[in-house]
Amino acid sequence: MNGIIVLDKPADFTSFDAVAVVRGLSKERKIGHTGTLDPMATGVLPLLLGRAAKAADLLPDTEKAYRAKFRLGERRDTGDVTGQIAEQDDTPISREILQAALENFQGEIFQIPPMYSAVSVGGKRLYELARKGIEVEREPRKITISRLELGSYEESTREGVLLVTCSKGTYIRVLIEDIARAMGTCGTMTALRRVYACGFSEQDTLSLEELRRLAAEEKLHTVLRPVESLFGDYPGVQVTPAQETRFCNGGSLSVERLKMPRIALTDGLRFSVYGAEGQFLGLAAADVEKNELRFLKKFV
Repeated sequence: MNGIIVLDKPADFTSFDAVAVVRGLSKERKIGHTGTLDPMATGVLPLLLGRAAKAADLLPDTEKAYRAKFRLGERRDTGDVTGQIAEQDDTPISREILQAALENFQGEIFQIPPMYSAVSVGGKRLYELARKGIEVEREPRKITISRLELGSYEESTREGVLLVTCSKGTYIRVLIEDIARAMGTCGTMTALRRVYACGFSEQDTLSLEELRRLAAEEKLHTVLRPVESLFGDYPGVQVTPAQETRFCNGGSLSVERLKMPRIALTDGLRFSVYGAEGQFLGLAAADVEKNELRFLKKFV
């Protein structure tokens, strides 16, 4: 079984739990995912089955979008409500103050990864150290917040919802903590839902219950999405039968002999390669010096 299933990950499931369930339903041994979601988080989790699993290390750095609930006046050691309370504060925060604070967290900013994360420092996962009560220095990382809106906010409870569109590697719970700190208080994430990832929205997702029903009816294959849907932003190039054979054998393709789209060729620019009959073959990258598209990976 080859293709993509866009799962609506339920709460209290790790991404690996979700992979294990779908592996059992599909009977497909090779399954990967496109980015870890914390157990408490729900939402868009594209799963890569069969040959599609080879795409995991070639995914475009597309933005992801989240709907996050938060509470001000409380900080937890994990950054969310699954942890223990580490700090409390009674400072009242108006909607106007919060709205003004959000403006300083848009665009390119730096963020320090949380201790409860899968980031490795000195060969150790940070969450492993955190569980032992060890805290280490972490280097700030540059991230991009392209959308940060206040969906709702109740001043009496200091609870609300943030709508965030961001670059890969952004920690929403850290973002909430940093925003709260900028207002002279503390904050924690109370819920998180990923609503967009890898070109898929929450409208594209299927629940585990739906997948179980489809598997029981032997119809799971009907909801598989093609692997090329992950690479919709890449320009495409169609090759002749001879070029198709060369590419599938790992060979480079001469740009002069290809019907190329009218775009500026830059070194490393990736292309989706299609066969003479229109079938997706794989990915290639431009080598400007050699005037070639070099083979990256095939999916046939």
